[in-house]
Amino acid sequence: MTVFAVEYTYVDATSDLRDTHRASHRDWLKGLVDTGVVLESGPYPDGTGALLIFRADDADALAGILARDPFHAADAITATRVTEWKPIFGPFAA
Repeated sequence: MTVFAVEYTYVDATSDLRDTHRASHRDWLKGLVDTGVVLESGPYPDGTGALLIFRADDADALAGILARDPFHAADAITATRVTEWKPIFGPFAA
């Protein structure tokens, strides 16, 4: 399995969408945490985005997972940056 750092970018214009869909977004994330797909996630304190750490077979599998995010379906994410990450030390190291 590969570890990916996913960075969501938000803008103020979509804050109402995020407020409306936050509960379902967090339920979606919680389900992925429970299955070991999401290793960590959380918003930036300034409201400009969030960082999520995923474990997936490959980039295509991750894209399928991200497509099911309620924030994605609601167009509440302005941009998504996906970077394959190789943790060497710490709880996410292979």
